[in-house]
Amino acid sequence: MLNIGLFGLGHLGKIHLQQWQEIKDINIVGVFDINEVVAKEVAEANGISFFTDADELINACDAIDIVSTTTAHYEIAEKVIKKGKHLFIEKPMAANLEQAKAIMDLSNEAGIKCQIGHVERFNPAFLALEGKEIHPLFIECHRLSQFNPRGTDVSVILDLMIHDIDVIMSLVKSDLKRVAASGVNVISDTSDIANVRLEFANGCVANLTASRISLKKMRKMRIFQRDAYISIDFLEKKTEIVTIQDDDGKKGLLDFPIELPNGKKRKITVNIPQNKNTNAIRMELQKFVDCIVNNTAPLVSAHDGYQAMDIAYQILDKIKENLKK
Repeated sequence: MLNIGLFGLGHLGKIHLQQWQEIKDINIVGVFDINEVVAKEVAEANGISFFTDADELINACDAIDIVSTTTAHYEIAEKVIKKGKHLFIEKPMAANLEQAKAIMDLSNEAGIKCQIGHVERFNPAFLALEGKEIHPLFIECHRLSQFNPRGTDVSVILDLMIHDIDVIMSLVKSDLKRVAASGVNVISDTSDIANVRLEFANGCVANLTASRISLKKMRKMRIFQRDAYISIDFLEKKTEIVTIQDDDGKKGLLDFPIELPNGKKRKITVNIPQNKNTNAIRMELQKFVDCIVNNTAPLVSAHDGYQAMDIAYQILDKIKENLKK
C-alpha cells in the first residue's frame, strides 16, 4: 500500500484527488493547501485528513503529488526530494528554468521517482499511436482556448503550448536547431496568443499556434511524414492515420486508389484506431504508482519536464526580442 499526499486543492488539485480515490492499492494520507478553510472543507467532504504542517504530511507519505500554484512547486518539491520521497509534479514543473533544473538534478541525486504532469501523453488519441512508425518531417499544432483568468499568471506558452512542445519532443528524436516565435499580449500582461516555428537537426519542422482568447476550443496536431499523414484531436480524442501504399488490388471501406503521373498505381488507406475510453489524469497517476512499485523509469521524466520548459523559455526570449524591434 503506497501512502500518497496531495498539495494544492485548486481546480486541478480537486480533480487529482477524485482520480486518486479511483486508484487501487494506494492510501491517501491527507491533503495540504495554504487556504486552510478550503483544505478542511475538501478533506471533510472526502473523508480524509487535512494537514496544516507541510513537513508533517511529507513525513507521513511515500510519495507526494504537487498540484499547487506553479510559484510554490520548487519549495515543496525540494522538501519532498530531500526527505527521499517520490514526486509527481504538475506542469510546468517550476516557476522558472533554474528551479526546474534544480528539481531535475536533486531528484537524480536522490534516486527518487519524479514524474511531470504532461497529461497529453496519456490522451487516448495520442496513445493510439503506440506501436506505429512515427518519423515526422512536418508537424502543425493548434491549441486554442477561451479566455479564463485562472491561467494568466503565466504566458500562453507555459500555460497551453508547453503540452504540444512536450508531445513533439517525444516524437522527434533530434536536437532542436532553431526557434522563431512571435506573440501578442491582448488581455493579460503576458502573451495570450503566439505562433512558433521549431526547426530540428534532422530536418523536421514544427509550427505551433496557441491562443487563450479564442471563441472555441481546439487541440489538434497534424503530423506529416513519408507516405503518411496523422491527425490527432486531443479534445475529441480521435486519431486518423492516412497512408499511401502500393495498390495490391484489395480494397477496404476506407481505401482510395490513385494513379501517379509516372503511371504507378497506389492507394490511400485511412485507418481510424478505436481509442480506449481512458481517463488521462487517472492513467498518468496510475503510471506514477506503477513506476514506484516496479522500480521503473517514469513515462514523463524530470528531464522531459525540464526539456519542455527549456524550449518554452527559448520561445519566450524570441517573443521578447521581437517586441523590442
